Amino acid sequence: MRAILAIDQGTTNSKAVLVSDKGELVSRGSAPVGIAYPKPGWVEQDPQRVWKSVCEAVTACLQAAPDIGVEAVAISNQRESVTIWDAETGEPLGPVVSWQCRRTAEDCERLIHEGHLDRVQSITGLPLDPMFPGPKFRWLLDRAPAGRHLRVGTIDSWLVHCLTGGQRHACDASNAARSQLFDLQKQAWSEELCAIFDVDISVLPEVLDSAADFGTTLGLPGVPDGTPIRSAIGDSHAALFGHGAFNPGDGKVTFGTGSSVMTTLPGFIAPKSGITTTIAWRISGKPTFAFEGNILVSAASLPWMTEILGLPDVAALIDLAATAEPDGPGFVPAFVGLGAPYWNSEARALFSQINFNTTRAQMARAVTDSIAFQVYDVFSAMQNQSGGGIGALYADGGPSQNRFLMQCVADVLMRPVMQCKAPEASALGAAYLAGLSVGMWPDLETISRLPRQSQLISPEANDSAERRKTWGDAVARSTWNPATVKGE
Repeated sequence: MRAILAIDQGTTNSKAVLVSDKGELVSRGSAPVGIAYPKPGWVEQDPQRVWKSVCEAVTACLQAAPDIGVEAVAISNQRESVTIWDAETGEPLGPVVSWQCRRTAEDCERLIHEGHLDRVQSITGLPLDPMFPGPKFRWLLDRAPAGRHLRVGTIDSWLVHCLTGGQRHACDASNAARSQLFDLQKQAWSEELCAIFDVDISVLPEVLDSAADFGTTLGLPGVPDGTPIRSAIGDSHAALFGHGAFNPGDGKVTFGTGSSVMTTLPGFIAPKSGITTTIAWRISGKPTFAFEGNILVSAASLPWMTEILGLPDVAALIDLAATAEPDGPGFVPAFVGLGAPYWNSEARALFSQINFNTTRAQMARAVTDSIAFQVYDVFSAMQNQSGGGIGALYADGGPSQNRFLMQCVADVLMRPVMQCKAPEASALGAAYLAGLSVGMWPDLETISRLPRQSQLISPEANDSAERRKTWGDAVARSTWNPATVKGE
């Protein structure tokens, strides 16, 4: 059996899967990563632990299928998280600054005040928000020891470095597109952007297609040295590819700690407000563009509320939410501000419209509803700016396996949702790209015909319009700034 080893390096776990030439998942392995919060709003990880977790996940995956050889390696990775290392020794020279980290908020405000917002957004499709890496690169470079040969990059480039024993410094176009240093239309690092963020262009990785030659393995446990690494792609983009969402307008929601909402575009469209434009993937030098909305906190609010209500697990919380009577409160999970389509780093988490009749079930329902309403807001922004409709809509990620949550999403959007039964959509997408690169599958049409486990969830009659009003009121309260009130 021919198989691709796909590594999916996420925020909380690293996963590895073997994907056969029939597109089937043969085995899985996973390992935790660990997250540190050194200051309020700061989120970081240990680069060495990230790499070790990948090795552990790969070992577990290969041990579960000892008789299958690996034809190529594929990479899917958490995006907007960046790190720095010594090019000669491979020694990390700083932490992984997470996509969730807000340490560069003041830098973003300064750049906005200096008038760079419109220019940065027109070149990169991204706003000046602490989620995105431009200022994070500068933060890492400012703290690196002098006299070193530096390399910086997104997580795919760190993994390429580790997988090749330091022989390659490369990333793919989808990850470069999230860096704030990449010109989407010229498909190259921008000297203008590097000057704005004060980043030496020489420390950045080579940008390759998503299906390309990223070198060969050296020292990856259980994998013969010299095994080709033939794809790299951001995890959200990989999920979209894994679903076979190749037609303009096709979209997906990846549910996890946060959520990524993405729809493919017929070509480059500069975003007007609330959402970003990105490269979904690049094959044979040709990019496929997409709209994206990044929701900062999605399912991460579920375990938090589970603990607050003293319930045994998240499943109990969702079961409780399903019993809620109408007219409950609203909840906004702005624990680290609000992402798309609001991009308000000052927003704060809150419940609104609580009274003496509010029940625990209604509070639980407000939390589960917040997942669906954030998706609704992003899709509304996309439809208003794309000029076209939304095609097939897929849902993936761990929380997507819960039928009640996905029914809420379908009901709020008032459109069918394809619930994908395999939660490893990102790993599958990376594997398909690597298989395309080595000739395991000849073209996208063949990949689109590979078997996929999914279930169509149709919308049902509901009171979501009324609940959206409560949600809108809660968002208004969450984003209210007393300093802007007249007379203060």
